Amino acid sequence: MLAVDANASLERIADAAGLARATVHRRFSSRTALLGALAEQLSERYVAGLSRAKVRTAPPLFALHRLTEMVFDLKVSHRFAVQPTAALTPDVLDGLDLLFARLRDAGDITAADPAWCRRVYLALLHEVDDLPADSPALAPSATADETEARVNLLVRTTLGALGGTHDGSALSLANQAAPVRS
Repeated sequence: MLAVDANASLERIADAAGLARATVHRRFSSRTALLGALAEQLSERYVAGLSRAKVRTAPPLFALHRLTEMVFDLKVSHRFAVQPTAALTPDVLDGLDLLFARLRDAGDITAADPAWCRRVYLALLHEVDDLPADSPALAPSATADETEARVNLLVRTTLGALGGTHDGSALSLANQAAPVRS
């Protein structure tokens, strides 16, 4: 319901879910409480994604590509009215900062400040997600679907924006090693 109408009331959400309004009101005292619970659930999924991407231990390019795949999967499955920034808890921010510090330490990017790198990545994530499916920027390769094209565009653009000097071969290797779609 929230994907259809970002301003849907608790009553409309209950009706769409086939639940009695009283049932929803017992669980969530307000629409704000429901949105907070959804943001918390999304944050937990982002933290789990950071773990599955092995941000701490995998080669950083691989981890970036894998995490980006998971983020796009989460965005597709959570097109409701929660602002993505609501799910950016300190654990999520710390995980992203660690990934960008590792990318810098590995020489994959030259930008020095992981927090800045995270902000660039998140801004680009929003922009890539907003692209229409027929955008020339998403022209997928013969083997890439639209989501994979978005992932590749975001990773390539992020690396370039942050001073990455790859000719594409390292990114290609990360891309080949990363198909972990869930």
